Amino acid sequence: MPKSIGVGDAIPDFSLLDQHSKEVNIKDKIGKPLIIYFYPKDDTPGCTREACTFRDQFDVFNDYGAEIIGISSDSPKSHLRFAKKHNLNFTLLSDQAKKVEKLFRVPRSVLGFVAGRVTYVIDKNGVVVHTFNSLFNAEKHVDEALEIIKKL
Repeated sequence: MPKSIGVGDAIPDFSLLDQHSKEVNIKDKIGKPLIIYFYPKDDTPGCTREACTFRDQFDVFNDYGAEIIGISSDSPKSHLRFAKKHNLNFTLLSDQAKKVEKLFRVPRSVLGFVAGRVTYVIDKNGVVVHTFNSLFNAEKHVDEALEIIKKL
């Protein structure tokens, strides 16, 4: 399998539906820093901790001009329930066909059964400046991303 998208790589072009079933084209987001994080499943303990930590730091990311985007293979309807239940204030994209996961070549967890948890920090030109991959340290994804955003 080819290596994952990494530092120095331009992010691939893609469009997915958000939690409101509206199409989001990533090209429209280029021009500001982005945090794109892939996570396994809505409303599971680690994914909820990660999403709520991003939610709690939303204003800090926003102060630096960064946008947060979470991606999993859950449906837009599942994302909407998850976002409402936890008052999530950022975009969740539905990658039900796992096409974007494959474009980014997100590593899967042990034995390939669980989707990976990887965060990409992207500069305003659409180039990856940092990645963090840890299935079990959900909150650290936010800390890592914030540390890098503050330096951009």
